Amino acid sequence: MDNGKVILGFLAGGAIGAILGILFAPDNGKNTRKKISKKSNKLVESLEDKFHEFADSMTGKIEEMMSDAEKAGQNGKTKAKELLSDATKSAHTNG
Repeated sequence: MDNGKVILGFLAGGAIGAILGILFAPDNGKNTRKKISKKSNKLVESLEDKFHEFADSMTGKIEEMMSDAEKAGQNGKTKAKELLSDATKSAHTNG
């Protein structure tokens, strides 16, 4: 399972639990709304941090894949030139 999904699930579950706990706690409406607002802001910040971490890791992986693809392309180009050179030599020798 994808680590990002697991982390998101834990964060969402924790947030839901915290909000339900606040809603059922004996407190007046004004204080309850403040608590919910604070918890929501913390959740949003946490999700933003996790998103940025995920985006950074994906960027690194994409850059690595592009580098590998470029190397493979260069290797293929070199191999093609070698094969063409060998074929040309063989044609001149046999022809």
